[in-house]
Amino acid sequence: MSQEKCRHWRTITAALFTGIVVLAAPYAGWAQKIASPESIRGILTVEKVSVSDGRVSGEVRSRGPYVVRDAQLLIRYIWLWDDERNPGKNDPSTSTYYTLPSEIRPGGSEPFIFIPSPPPAQVTGGRYEVSVTVAGFTEVIPQPN
Repeated sequence: MSQEKCRHWRTITAALFTGIVVLAAPYAGWAQKIASPESIRGILTVEKVSVSDGRVSGEVRSRGPYVVRDAQLLIRYIWLWDDERNPGKNDPSTSTYYTLPSEIRPGGSEPFIFIPSPPPAQVTGGRYEVSVTVAGFTEVIPQPN
């Protein structure tokens, strides 16, 4: 076999071996996953929600075993028409994401206050129903040494 062919086969073999090692090795970045609403409620819950003049407040409680950071809430102002059979032309419903500024310790809670800017539109012919749900978060899971 010529020296050039031998070098070619060594290169192919090295590339295949490197690919196998990379694919077989564990990678910490793959730990991210999408959780079901049920499993989220087992880790974080939103409690004591109150609404006053569009301002939303409440508490996010950790039920999981790890520190939680970047807890993101989905706050929805859902417009319910008085006459749902003949709704108005413009639906003033709106939603936004709000990220808690602090970490939450296991078993702990963090209060929140969200003041929309601009405030929800003042429209006649219905009312707002406000809902607050957990949209996302990061669990800080210690890695074994």
